[in-house]
Amino acid sequence: MNETFLIAAVLATLLVVALLLWRLLAAPRTQDQAQTLDQGERLRSEIVALKIAQIEGLASHRETSQQKLAELGAALQKLLAEQARADQELLANTLRGNSQQLSLNIEAMTRTMDERLERISGKVAERLDEGFKKTNETFVNVMTRLATIDEAQKKIEGLTSSVVSLQELLGDKRARGAFGEVQLEALVRNVLPSNSFEFQYTLSNGCRVDCLLKLPAPTGMVAVDSKFPLENYRRMLDPAAGVAERAQSKQQFRADVKKHVDDIQQKYIIANETSDGAVMFLPAEAVFAEIHAYHPELVEHANARRVWIVSPTTLMAILNTARAVLRDVETRKQIHVIKDALSRLSKDFELFDERMKKLADHIRLASKDVDDIHISSRKITQRFGQIESVELEQAAALPDAPNRSD
Repeated sequence: MNETFLIAAVLATLLVVALLLWRLLAAPRTQDQAQTLDQGERLRSEIVALKIAQIEGLASHRETSQQKLAELGAALQKLLAEQARADQELLANTLRGNSQQLSLNIEAMTRTMDERLERISGKVAERLDEGFKKTNETFVNVMTRLATIDEAQKKIEGLTSSVVSLQELLGDKRARGAFGEVQLEALVRNVLPSNSFEFQYTLSNGCRVDCLLKLPAPTGMVAVDSKFPLENYRRMLDPAAGVAERAQSKQQFRADVKKHVDDIQQKYIIANETSDGAVMFLPAEAVFAEIHAYHPELVEHANARRVWIVSPTTLMAILNTARAVLRDVETRKQIHVIKDALSRLSKDFELFDERMKKLADHIRLASKDVDDIHISSRKITQRFGQIESVELEQAAALPDAPNRSD
């Protein structure tokens, strides 16, 4: 750019010099002008010489500039090469540092991942152990419940056979009677004391009753007989039977119950020996409910004959009432013992009252003595206080006064 500027300056100078020469040559020549022309020629020669010198200087300056430019280019190339080497070294160092930092980061990440994987593996193992443990417990519980189900199945099978046996048992009239007697005996023995009943008791008329309750007067001895009218009851409730057959079975059921009531009234109610009533025990709650719900005429017939129809539940209530009556009778038998004990207790309480009064008097006297001692102690304390405050001398100077507290 400097070289271009110099060339432009030289060209401008040459142009100015040419214009001056042209004016000098074009003007009329006089002596002065001739002198002027000589001077102009000399000036032109000098200018030309100067321009030549400038051109030579420019050429040398151009060579120098080119040389400097070459030197600057070489220095720049050298500097660029050094900068490139420095950049390469810096890049290499940076890459090595980054590589080392990356390696450290990778190692730290690897350790972190290993630790997390170990923790996860531990948790997974723990969860698996818990899962296996729970699975084992569940399996054991399942096996236990399967064993329980097997046992229940065996019991159900046994119960099925027992039910079949019970049906076979209840199918026979004598077996039903024995079943009712066993149930009656179990209820009575569980509620009443052993001296208040007797089974298979023979009355004066030669009839043997299933159970005789020995209750206190005015009730006396109450006969309890077990009856189980089951055959016609089943038939009248059998849905497979026809309407006529069920109606006939219903009539026969009523006849069976009335016959049982009449037999009990005739055999087990004896004047001056038993109570004026007897009990007919039905071992089946369903039969009892059927009679009281749909056959009120049978209940009225039994009440007219002074026969009370009971089931296991109602018999339990009667037996509990009888036990309360027996307990009351035993209590009345022991009333004189209770009176004697209360009399002795009353005498002991009177003696206790007298001794309590004496003790109260002693306590009152002791309390008075304690109050007197407290008054004396307070006076002594006051005297000590007077001595300490030198009030004793002032008291001695005064005339003696009677002591009111003595």
